[in-house]
Amino acid sequence: MDIQKVLRDRRIISSDPDIMSGTPVFVGTRVPLQTFFDYLEGESGLTEFLEDFPHLQTQVLQILEVIAKAMLNQEHIYADSA
Repeated sequence: MDIQKVLRDRRIISSDPDIMSGTPVFVGTRVPLQTFFDYLEGESGLTEFLEDFPHLQTQVLQILEVIAKAMLNQEHIYADSA
């Protein structure tokens, strides 16, 4: 499963050469997807990201859903091949 393709197809993220030089951003914003992952990896975490970008709460939940489904699918693939 190509997570970025799913996120684009569901209109959660977009890439446009005229917006942030084509960096994947949340649709309708200039907030890069990488910013979300930087928050998750850092001390700030999910809560602070949502405090700083409350208008992206729905999109964040959709991203987490897509990632969780991809992880579950990957686990099923490994379990079936074992």
